[in-house]
Amino acid sequence: MATTAYMIKKLGVMSVAKFCAILGLIWGIVMGIVVAIGMQRWASYMGVSPAGSGIAAFIFMIIIGVVGGFIGGAIIAFIYNIILGATGGIEMDLEVKT
Repeated sequence: MATTAYMIKKLGVMSVAKFCAILGLIWGIVMGIVVAIGMQRWASYMGVSPAGSGIAAFIFMIIIGVVGGFIGGAIIAFIYNIILGATGGIEMDLEVKT
């Protein structure tokens, strides 16, 4: 099969930021579950309400994941667009389906 070379010349800052926010949401859910379980175990040892601390930790991790992913994605796209002038972009070989 034939391949065609393409060059990524610019990244849309908002597009990358939204994509990274969704990845951050997924990360936040997974880490939220892990941290919530840990918080519940810790809270039960400390005599605090385990349900409240687990739920709060879960929600906090989701918020951190989404906000951090959005900001991180925007920064990465912005920096890529600045560095683009010196490097010429990212080259990709894509296969043409027939």
